[in-house]
Amino acid sequence: MAGNYHRGGPLYGGASAPYRSQEGLSTRPAGGSDEVQLRIDPMHGELDDEITGLRKQVRQLRNVAQDIETEAKFQNNLLNQLQMTLIKAQAGVKNNVRRLNKSIVQYGSSNVVHVVAFALVCFFFVYLWSKLSRR
Repeated sequence: MAGNYHRGGPLYGGASAPYRSQEGLSTRPAGGSDEVQLRIDPMHGELDDEITGLRKQVRQLRNVAQDIETEAKFQNNLLNQLQMTLIKAQAGVKNNVRRLNKSIVQYGSSNVVHVVAFALVCFFFVYLWSKLSRR
């Protein structure tokens, strides 16, 4: 609101009587200090309606803020659960890799011998088949 107001005292026009603006604002002297006190006259019912509307909007904003807080807490709990699940999965994979490495070290040499023996047997049969097929 554009407000015309008067500051009491000799420097600002000299009159210390209250001044009333067209918008319903009035001033009154504040006991010799440089403070200005404004009072809004309820000339129109529009101010009450605006205040009521603002209260409703503030209430709606507060409800939205509470909903956002609730959702943020829910999302935070979900992220914490996912993080715990990921940590457990990483631990499980690490244990399985450790077991696999241990198994390869223990049984790896015998598996290599079996693979080499199988390759030699296959090579021998292919050799025999090629010799027999030339005759």
